[in-house]
Amino acid sequence: MSKLVDIFIPDLGADKDVDLIDVMVSVGDVVEVEDGLVTLETEKASMDVPTPYAGIIKEILLKVGDKVNSGDLIARMLQTVVIDEKVQAPPQALHVTQHKSEEPPTLQEAAAVSSFQESTCVLSHKASIIYASPSVRKIAREFGVDLGFVKGSGAKGRLLKEDVRAYIKEQLNKPASSVNGGIGFNFPQLKDIDFAQFGQIETVPLSRIQKISGPTLHRNWVAVPHVTQFDECDITELEKFRKEQNAIADGFKLSPLVFVLKAVAKTLAIHQKFNASLSLDGQNLIMKKYFHIAIAVDTPNGLVVPVIRDVDKKGFKQLAIEMAQISATARDGKLKSSDMQGASFTISSLGGIGGTYFTPIVNTPEVAILGLSKSSIKPLWDGNNFVPRLVLPLSLSYDHKVIDGADGARFTTTLCQLLSDIRLLSL
Repeated sequence: MSKLVDIFIPDLGADKDVDLIDVMVSVGDVVEVEDGLVTLETEKASMDVPTPYAGIIKEILLKVGDKVNSGDLIARMLQTVVIDEKVQAPPQALHVTQHKSEEPPTLQEAAAVSSFQESTCVLSHKASIIYASPSVRKIAREFGVDLGFVKGSGAKGRLLKEDVRAYIKEQLNKPASSVNGGIGFNFPQLKDIDFAQFGQIETVPLSRIQKISGPTLHRNWVAVPHVTQFDECDITELEKFRKEQNAIADGFKLSPLVFVLKAVAKTLAIHQKFNASLSLDGQNLIMKKYFHIAIAVDTPNGLVVPVIRDVDKKGFKQLAIEMAQISATARDGKLKSSDMQGASFTISSLGGIGGTYFTPIVNTPEVAILGLSKSSIKPLWDGNNFVPRLVLPLSLSYDHKVIDGADGARFTTTLCQLLSDIRLLSL
């Protein structure tokens, strides 16, 4: 025996025009109680809307990309009703309208509604779409687990209660230096403030790049115990050589960054720990035998980080030409995803803008990043007198789980030696 029922968007509270980011069922699908129908994404989290009944999906009224509100019709389903048992009516809180006479909700339905209402959708720093029933979300909330870090074993990667329990057990067995660094647990939510009450405002949407990079930067900052080593390099002779070569160069221009690239590649070969990644379980260091260095490029649309591959195998001229080409491609917004993958180390240069020192954020799974600031003339002691020298400020941020302070100091010392006398790059 069966009957046709309508299923609506539940009460979303103060949220309006919520994005529908996934439809989890198709017409003709057989679903069980609490199976997800659609996934909604508010400003704070994503959430699945479950079905309160078992049955067959007959019609879907929404699609991905729709803006929805409380009470909007999601789907119609043919509810399976067991003979000789009291006909189950949908819980009022789930906004289900039946096409037949209604009965009071059963204890099982009331529990499902309570689970749905009590669960505060767990924020995810890893994934924006999470397939989990309200009961699974409730367990996650109780233990402070971020479902974005839990691997689902159910159909289509759906999260089960067993998956959450297994994740909790795994975290408890991990050493304190685990790479997650505790970000699998929730932080208090910031309060929404109406700034218009204080004066005139303008709301400007973030760029696509900012929307993508923002969560990643936040994850990296929270997950990595950052330490930043500051140093200064005497690049007087390097700059003299660079200008001499540019005066006779044909078809290319040597920038200071070209020499820094070569020096960094050689420094990475000497201090190999900086050219590595920490395994996900935090127990092993993956040593890389290649030297692919990413360069942060400022574009009208935001910061992008293309990769220069095999820096150790290329000469100054080849690097100069390749850097010019990839920078132009980045500014034109034509970089491919493959152009920004595979880096083992990153350089962020602000030398063309200004400033002295800063603390760049490590781009995991890399373990270090080098920041370059604007060079300036400073008086340095040569043993007898103070002489004017061109000095380049360095800011080396690294993952303290992998790299000690002494290692950081050795890295910048080696790098400065190479930049002070570029003849050492040929050895």
